[in-house]
Amino acid sequence: MLVRIVRMTFQEDKLSTFHAIFDRSKQHIRAFPGNCHLELLRDPANPAIRMTYSLWTSADDLEAYRRSELFRKTWAATKLLFADKPVAFSAEKLEEVNPSEL
Repeated sequence: MLVRIVRMTFQEDKLSTFHAIFDRSKQHIRAFPGNCHLELLRDPANPAIRMTYSLWTSADDLEAYRRSELFRKTWAATKLLFADKPVAFSAEKLEEVNPSEL
């Protein structure tokens, strides 16, 4: 399982535009082959920061998404709204601790 987190700082007056883009694309992203989970998060200390948290079956699936027309169109529209350079990273999920294991 691959975890992908993208941290984006937006121009404050562009947040509603970003949310409209996300609303239009979220179901398509979630339905993309290999996507297992998608969340949109907000930094509680900075209301202009949003993060996406997604889970992918493999790095190849994430890369296929990043090469897709869906990603190209969504990212092209989104990056126009940034106030700062985005930060993205991936990590391999090694273990998940469930409450029943405590």
